[in-house]
Amino acid sequence: MANDTLSVTDNRTGKKYELKIENGCIRAMDLRGMKVDAEDFGLMAYDPAFMNTANCKSAITFIDGDKGILEYRGYPIDQLAEKSTHLETSYLLMNGELPTKPQLDEFVTKITHHTYVHENIKQFMDGFRYDAHPMSMLASTVAALSSFYPEAKQVKNKEVRRNQMMRLIAKMPTLAAFSYRHSQGLPYIYPNNDLSYTENFLTMVKSIGKPNWRPHPALVRALDVLFILHADHEQNCSTTSVRVVGSSEVDPYSAVAAGITALYGPLHGGANEAVLRMLREIGDKKNVPEFIKKVKDKDGDKKLMGFGHRVYKNYDPRAKVIKKACDEVFEVTGKNPLLDIAVELERIALQDDYFVQRKLYPNVDFYSGLIYEAMGFPMEFFTCLFAIPRTVGWVTQFEEMITDNEQKIARPRQIFTGPKKRDYVPTEKR
Repeated sequence: MANDTLSVTDNRTGKKYELKIENGCIRAMDLRGMKVDAEDFGLMAYDPAFMNTANCKSAITFIDGDKGILEYRGYPIDQLAEKSTHLETSYLLMNGELPTKPQLDEFVTKITHHTYVHENIKQFMDGFRYDAHPMSMLASTVAALSSFYPEAKQVKNKEVRRNQMMRLIAKMPTLAAFSYRHSQGLPYIYPNNDLSYTENFLTMVKSIGKPNWRPHPALVRALDVLFILHADHEQNCSTTSVRVVGSSEVDPYSAVAAGITALYGPLHGGANEAVLRMLREIGDKKNVPEFIKKVKDKDGDKKLMGFGHRVYKNYDPRAKVIKKACDEVFEVTGKNPLLDIAVELERIALQDDYFVQRKLYPNVDFYSGLIYEAMGFPMEFFTCLFAIPRTVGWVTQFEEMITDNEQKIARPRQIFTGPKKRDYVPTEKR
């Protein structure tokens, strides 16, 4: 359309410009033509934390934060959580369509084939201190995988690239389980390829002294649902890290290791830990009103963890699904005593104009920690449980970036605020 443009007048020069609008965006490089004179570098956009900057075009995940919508390749997250499995959803993310039965069988077979890791990886992991954090071990071992598959550097070769993507999805549960066992002082359990993806992971983590031990089916299904919910989430911090690092055309193991380290940060992957600490601090549901009062005190230091989201300005659709999963898990494990506090906290907050006006609704982290804790996972392992399913999102985003002809090596601009040129002063004259 002819009117899909933005008319701009540069008041410094009086010049007028017509900028093309495409997909609700203008091209940042179009601003460069706006100059005061020939020596001027040109206009730039300043956007700390990329609050309103699109760095790519993507066909993978759609989010409408105002309406509380999350879709993978067009499929609503609640439908996938109810009807799909994590590996079927992984196929969807990687290939754009839901698989036929033969396609899914082949995909599952390929993933299963790659679940084992080289024995040297075990020796590498044994080098960590007994109390090393599982996430630091996971990030390091994933990065180390690049040395075992030197062909992974051929990122433009689709067949080679896809093999590494499969390996990462397959090996991440094994590496996470090994990091857990190491942190607990337990012997490593090898993958059992007769089991499903999630059942195999839980068995590698939890089996002690019983070679035929199997997790409860309800817990397997609940964790599989959580894996679906965490498989991708558009251009978040860790995914952007994978894309930025991957833009140098480094191998996917190194790029995904960057994603893991970004996820390690408390503002990204550690939010559900903060929720549990908050609920324990409250202690009893009768204390919720007083805690809410302290949160609203602008001079106080209390924060309502697990509410609000950078993207969602409505109820996080993943939180609705997780809330249902809680009941199924607690039927097996017994109810987490913190659940009553969480439910009361949500009830009061959602009736309070202070939070409603600020569009602070429960997010995915509000209930996920309760489930993980009920399943017997220590808090320091929660982020690993996030990294396992997010791997498919990371590798899919990596591939989309690598095959996008518009993408180049990431190189943001800066606004220089330091001193201008000055001459060096010898030490004795300073």
